[in-house]
Amino acid sequence: QVQLVESGGGLVHAGGPLRLSCAASGFTFSRYVMSWYRQAPGKERELVASITRTGTNTNYADSVKGRFTISRDNAKNTVYLQMNSLKPEDTARYYCRGINWPNDYWGQGTQVTVSS
Repeated sequence: QVQLVESGGGLVHAGGPLRLSCAASGFTFSRYVMSWYRQAPGKERELVASITRTGTNTNYADSVKGRFTISRDNAKNTVYLQMNSLKPEDTARYYCRGINWPNDYWGQGTQVTVSS
């Protein structure tokens, strides 16, 4: 059974850090490009960051560049999102996604709330 389970969300003050984790199971994790998305109330889901299969290359939304870092540990089947200097506008539900076409898996998400 394929599972992507996010954790690490919560309430944090503006300027603070938070680290999200996404544990994968049920598929060959190292073959999948992994990404983090987020969706705020009333807004469309947007790509935050992505990382290639070996972790060699990463990509970030302009709004998080220099503040967020995506990484992965293929031995642990886990992808991470280190979020620093958080802003109230980062408040959203954060989702993990794994893609190896045509397979496309999503987690249930974890809520991040940044207070001002």
